[in-house]
Amino acid sequence: MALSELYTKYNRVWIPDEEHVWKSAEILRDFKPGDDTLQLQLEDGTEMLYSLDTSSPQLPHLRNPDILVGENDLTALSYLHEPAVLHNLKVRFVESKIIYTYCGIILVAVNPYKQLHIYGDAVIHAYSGQNMGDMDPHIFAVAEEAYKQMARNNKNQSIIVSGESGAGKTVSARYAMRYFAMVSKSGSKTHVEDKVLASNPITEAIGNAKTTRNDNSSRFGKYTEISFDGRYQIIGANMRTYLLEKSRVVSQSERERNYHIFYQMCACADQPEFKSLRLLRADEFRYTSMGGETAIEGVDDRKDMEETCRTFSLLGLTEDFQAGVFKVLAGILHLGNVEIRNVGSDRSSISSSDPHMTAFCDLLGVSPDGVTRWLCHRRFVMVAETVVKPVTSKRAVNARDALAKQIYAHLFDCVIHKINAALQVPGKQHSFIGVLDIYGFETFDVNSFEQFCINYANEKLQQQFNLHVFKLEQEEYMKEDIPWTLIDFYDNQPVIDLIEAKMGILDLLDEECLFPQGTDQNWLQKLYNYLADNPLFEKPRMSNEAFIIQHFADKVEYQCWGFLEKNRDTLYEELIDTMRTSKFPLLANFFLEEESGGVGSRGIKVRPARPGVKPTNKNLRTTVGEKFRSSLYLLMETLNATTPHYVRCVKPNEEKMPFEYDSKRVVQQLRACGVLETIHISAQSYPSRWTYIEFYSRYSILMSQQEVVLTDKKQTCRTVLQRLIQDSNQYKFGRTKIFFRAGQVAYLEKLRLDRLRGACVTIQKHVRGWRHRRTFLRMREAAIILQQYVRGQRRIRKSVTAAALKQGWAVVVIQRYWRGYLTRQIYRIVRSSTIIIQAFTRGWVARKRYKKMVEVQKALILQKYARAWLARRRFQTLRRLVHNVQLSYRCQQLRKKLEDQGKENRGLLERLTSLAGAHAQGLDKLHGLEAQLGKSATEKASLEEREKKSKEDAAKRIAQLQQEKDMFIVEKQDLEKKLADTATEMKDGFDQIKTALKEDLEREERLRKIAENNLDLQKEDHEKEVEVLREENRRLKEERVRLQRQTEEGAQVNTDLQDQVIQLTKHVKVIPELRKDLHNLQTQRDDLDRRMKGQSEEAIAKMSVITRQLLGGVMEEEVISRLTSDGPDQIYEAGDLLTAFDGLQKATRVLERKQKEQKEVSDSQMEGLTFKVEHLQNENNQLQKLFQEKMSVNDSIGQEVTRLNQENMVIPELKQTVSELQRHKQELEDQLEEQARGMTEKIEEMSKKLQMNVEEEASQRRLLEQHEQVEREKEEVERKVEELEEVLRRQKNTETEAKTRFTQEASRLTAENMDFEEQLDMKDRLIRKLQNKMKSLQTSEKANQTPAPTIPKEYLGMLEYKREDEPKLIQYIILDLKPRGVVVNMIPNLAAQLLFMCVRHADYLNDGAKLKSLMNAIISGVKKVITDHQADFELLSFWLSNMYHMLNCLKQYSGEEEFMKQNSPRQNKNCLQNFDLSEHRQIFSDLAIRIYHHFISVMEKTLIPMIVPGMLEHESLQGISSMKPTGFRKRSSSIYEDQEVYTISSLLQQLSLYHSTMSQHGMEEGLVRQAVKQTFFLVGAATLNNILLRKDMCSCRKGMQIRCNISYLEEWLKEKDLVQGTSAMETLKPLCQAAWLLQVNKTTDDDAKEIIEQCSELNTVQIVKILNSYTPIDDFEKRVAPSFVRKVQGLLQDREGGSSQLMLDTQYRFQVTFPFTPSSQALELLQLPSSLRLGFITRV
Repeated sequence: MALSELYTKYNRVWIPDEEHVWKSAEILRDFKPGDDTLQLQLEDGTEMLYSLDTSSPQLPHLRNPDILVGENDLTALSYLHEPAVLHNLKVRFVESKIIYTYCGIILVAVNPYKQLHIYGDAVIHAYSGQNMGDMDPHIFAVAEEAYKQMARNNKNQSIIVSGESGAGKTVSARYAMRYFAMVSKSGSKTHVEDKVLASNPITEAIGNAKTTRNDNSSRFGKYTEISFDGRYQIIGANMRTYLLEKSRVVSQSERERNYHIFYQMCACADQPEFKSLRLLRADEFRYTSMGGETAIEGVDDRKDMEETCRTFSLLGLTEDFQAGVFKVLAGILHLGNVEIRNVGSDRSSISSSDPHMTAFCDLLGVSPDGVTRWLCHRRFVMVAETVVKPVTSKRAVNARDALAKQIYAHLFDCVIHKINAALQVPGKQHSFIGVLDIYGFETFDVNSFEQFCINYANEKLQQQFNLHVFKLEQEEYMKEDIPWTLIDFYDNQPVIDLIEAKMGILDLLDEECLFPQGTDQNWLQKLYNYLADNPLFEKPRMSNEAFIIQHFADKVEYQCWGFLEKNRDTLYEELIDTMRTSKFPLLANFFLEEESGGVGSRGIKVRPARPGVKPTNKNLRTTVGEKFRSSLYLLMETLNATTPHYVRCVKPNEEKMPFEYDSKRVVQQLRACGVLETIHISAQSYPSRWTYIEFYSRYSILMSQQEVVLTDKKQTCRTVLQRLIQDSNQYKFGRTKIFFRAGQVAYLEKLRLDRLRGACVTIQKHVRGWRHRRTFLRMREAAIILQQYVRGQRRIRKSVTAAALKQGWAVVVIQRYWRGYLTRQIYRIVRSSTIIIQAFTRGWVARKRYKKMVEVQKALILQKYARAWLARRRFQTLRRLVHNVQLSYRCQQLRKKLEDQGKENRGLLERLTSLAGAHAQGLDKLHGLEAQLGKSATEKASLEEREKKSKEDAAKRIAQLQQEKDMFIVEKQDLEKKLADTATEMKDGFDQIKTALKEDLEREERLRKIAENNLDLQKEDHEKEVEVLREENRRLKEERVRLQRQTEEGAQVNTDLQDQVIQLTKHVKVIPELRKDLHNLQTQRDDLDRRMKGQSEEAIAKMSVITRQLLGGVMEEEVISRLTSDGPDQIYEAGDLLTAFDGLQKATRVLERKQKEQKEVSDSQMEGLTFKVEHLQNENNQLQKLFQEKMSVNDSIGQEVTRLNQENMVIPELKQTVSELQRHKQELEDQLEEQARGMTEKIEEMSKKLQMNVEEEASQRRLLEQHEQVEREKEEVERKVEELEEVLRRQKNTETEAKTRFTQEASRLTAENMDFEEQLDMKDRLIRKLQNKMKSLQTSEKANQTPAPTIPKEYLGMLEYKREDEPKLIQYIILDLKPRGVVVNMIPNLAAQLLFMCVRHADYLNDGAKLKSLMNAIISGVKKVITDHQADFELLSFWLSNMYHMLNCLKQYSGEEEFMKQNSPRQNKNCLQNFDLSEHRQIFSDLAIRIYHHFISVMEKTLIPMIVPGMLEHESLQGISSMKPTGFRKRSSSIYEDQEVYTISSLLQQLSLYHSTMSQHGMEEGLVRQAVKQTFFLVGAATLNNILLRKDMCSCRKGMQIRCNISYLEEWLKEKDLVQGTSAMETLKPLCQAAWLLQVNKTTDDDAKEIIEQCSELNTVQIVKILNSYTPIDDFEKRVAPSFVRKVQGLLQDREGGSSQLMLDTQYRFQVTFPFTPSSQALELLQLPSSLRLGFITRV
């Protein structure tokens, strides 16, 4: 179909407009060839005639159908031209608030000048792994495509971001780098991703500035290579910069700023680290105040400085380097404030006291004199001499500014070099992705050298872009097997040749720069001369200082002033030498001699269009133009070696207003950035491309019935197209797609719309006809009825008379009476019959009720007796069970008490043992004392003889003494004086004796403390021995359990009975022997008691006699020796006798005090011994009570034995044995009581003996008082005192020996008690064995008597295993267990139950080490299984269920009341007894949570690929298609042929599989509901996120599809009985509300209010996003008006709270809980499956 045929009535076209560039108009009359005008109507209603050239009419551009407006890809438009592109961008940007649009391979990004919620981490995760055309256009989609192609094709990629200043290039590049850092995290400790992102704030601080167009304009080009390793994880980055705008350092235009770093430093001037830089405010420096503005609205320079310093540190740049950078920057600011004054007309000078010059020199370490001199002077080198010439102030200022620019340029390069070094991480680069952030095409009112270089770079990039687009088009055609024809497109190679070829602009510029006297005017004149014939070069008509170049985007006029100076970029050699001598190393390194080849070449040979002129010496440096050309050549080589991806940033308006669209500015940028060129290339061939599936789904309405039924859809499409479009050149059939010429899709849409419109008209016609026919038939029927009534009324009036009326009335009366009579007769008959029937019926019912009551009464009687019998039987059984439980419990308690008493008795035994040892030592000492008594007796006899002789001699000499008495009286006075003197001497001696006695007492006290410490040590030793005994007791208990199990598991009953009888006979023989041993022990103990008593009495008697003899005998002998002494000294001795008597009195008083103290000590010791005796009595009483309790238990056992004796012949003998043991027990108790009484009597006797000793000591003291007159001499008194001290020491030793004997006796008695207790314990064990034998005999007898099957063994619900079998247990039950193997035939959660039964057995044995080892092994084994099979859903489900059941078992059998409420009595009996496993419960809970999260992750990983295809893309409602034409981004998709297509049924099948697996593994219902809730949340969140990010999914029909799919999910929940308790549907509320929002009317105020009320789960951002993204599928739907969206936004402002995030977090996890669910499974009934190979485990 020819394009001119589409210019028909009602079609719309675009016509040029000065204000809006293009405006829309509607055709009022069909166009016919030859017409010179086109009748149009504008949108405001005005009509106009559009003039046409009849010779070659240029018809206006046709407007695309509304269905195609707002497409994600501009290439999907049927008509590809400038107004269509401009209008599509406007609709998306202004109405839908969408800033990104695809244009073929280009991503067009319109700057919104507003912060949007589309760059969060959730959005990054949503785009990660998606195909480029599946989601809405986004910078993340471009980054993902580059990353995916790099990984798939192993080829380097490049993202080229370009645009005007203020268009958002820097932000777009930053987001692309952030995406790479997020999706390719390496997990290493280097955090290279963070470093790559951290480089942005630094480069923006030193390379970005505020301009009139942009507050953060990049004033340099940047190409960042992000390196990846073989696993495609970031390992480093490298940055290359291009053409830094150095002139901005020294000059800025109005309302512009210098680089940000200067203002950041000035804002932090008051901080300590910046004090030394002598900074001022920004408006006080010349270089920062030239633009007039020093602040940016909404920007905090102080915070930005903190961020800059933080990123410096993050990159690893040292603080010294940072301080050096800040010094250089501060020096530049101070240099700009240096004042240069005129001195005459040709001189200039700088004041030596200039503070800024001083600060500059101090900061940078240069000589002030050198800098001042060479700023104001210049050196010229002549042939014969060197001349220094002053310069004017203007040239000095230029030199100062050149120095500042040069220093800043070097600093910029140095910082970039440091950043690159910091971003280099050890490792080999496998591939890279380059992000090019470069300036776009620029044209200003005044364009200079910078704009020339920028536009030159854009010409090169545009050429590369054109070639790439051309190449992609060719590849697409070849892939689809469509003949390729050359496309004519604009080639800008002539412009590039104009700039860089031989005798081009750059060549002539470099040549002019070689001349010292070269000027801009001379260079411009050369351009006029050499390039005048070039059609792309023009000379302005009104100016001789500019030239014009026809670039690919537009004509640009360049002013020539400053080209040479900027190209040379020279600095005086003298200033360079001065800088080299700087003491500041950083600055000195800036100006080192550069190597040949220049810095910018990087050692790469660049071959330009024409080789440049080689410099002849070092002063002839490489120009800026040559450097830029070389770096640009290197950049193009890099880009050509990579796969490029293009991002074109567009600035919508100059005022930076959010979402304001200036068509003039936008179309100018579209022309400049190559978007329209892409459109032009696409429009030359076949721009519209549809897959066969899309075409079939969209245009099936145009197919006939015969075409629809064909199975081959490709052939159907071919047939339909050949019928609809006759010209085969308007379309081509590819392998997977159909290619259309421009306008053909619009034509098909017109045919489709016409068909739909015709169908609508037909439907309306029939509906309206049906309604009218229905109304007509109702009216006709009503008219007929009215006619009938009217005609009847008329007939009655004509035919009826008075007589006829009377006759008729009479007839009616007669009929009335007759009918009444008949009715009464019939009523009477029916009434009588009814009464008879009721009587018989009631009688039958009463008889039936009576019989029923009789039967019920008999049944009640029978039930009463039966229930009574059952109740009695149940009570008896329960009572018997209670008795057994009580008996076992009391036995257990008694065993515990006996064990405790045994421990105490063993302690007493040890004490008695020590007393026995002390008693033996006392006997040895008594024998020694007997020998001493013999000696003392002989001495006493001799003393008595001497005493008699002395008395006789004394009688004879009394007379002589009486005579001499008078003589002594004379001398008495002298003696009294001497006596006083001697008394004082004696007093001093006595004090010395008293001090010695005190020291002896202190020494005794220390000895007593040492003895107490020894007792404490002995006590500790006893406690250790008790612990050893406890361990032995535990071992014996374990041995007892093992022996009990062995006896119970005997297979042959008869053999066991024989063995048991033999054992019983042995025990009966042992009992008399035990009695004999006990009798012998008793007799030995009595003999020892008698011997100890006699020995104690003899020792006490001998001690008293010895004491009496020693004191009395010695005193008499001393008196006699004094009296018989002769010599002239007797008179003196008599005087001394009185003095000795006084001293003896004092000594006796001291002795009395000491005896009193000893008495108090002995009394306290007696009290302690008495307390010990009472304690022993109490212990004996407790033992008696325990024996009594044991006797009561034995009585009950005896009764049970008596009952069993009637059933077994062997039982009487056993009963007799038991009674003998009981009698023996009673005898042992009586013996213990007698021993206790004996110990009490002995203790009383010992106390009496001690009292007698004290009384004897008192009598001795009285004897000493009788001999006071005799003992007078001093020497004798001292000797007597020493003898008395010796006696006291011996007496003390005697008392100590007595105490020791008492302790030994107590230890002996305790040992005997321990022996008795052991014997009792042996008898108890014997009784229990006999009882077990009796039970086994009874069981065997019953088995022999009755032929019934054997009663199964009663188990305790435990599993026993050996410690060495623990690894095997874990291996078989945990590590080797497979859910699809043996587990299939097992009961659910059997693994957890088996493990818990093993735990119970370890607890039963009270083996803490075994229990701890088992629990740790279980936890480690489960962790290992989960770690090794993290992706195995069945295994995770299996162990999640088992760990949950294990946790419930630990709670149910913990013994805590809150978990035992629903237990059976047997389960309560099986509770843990010895250990508290609450800590292990927490560990198992944490392990279950870990498994749950793995479990959910595996489900999510499987479901995520199904959710979007099943919930959104699959059309579950037949006949409702929501497909729309797709653009370039869908061209390479093969999803319809190669990939698996998921539907809602696939999703439901997967959910059913999960549910069946969880049910099969016995997972608790509450846990299943939590997993289903988490899964449904993922489905809802992922679906809603895709709706928010896919404009093509926001339509009414898609809302219907979504609600249908949600209903399927709800039906699935009902089918699985998961609706109640899961709240799964609550998680789908946001999705339900989004689907409702897509379907509801969106026009009136009531609609807006209803949306606010209904969409309570959606936040404001999500609602507005859906409204803006709403896209009609057909022309019958309407777009959402922007005014309606604003209205909804206004109403949503009142909503409080809520999130502002666009996306739902699909990684969110609901908190998992493990509610306690008790199990009714009886552990004792569990069987061990043979498939588990657990033969080494034994049931207990």
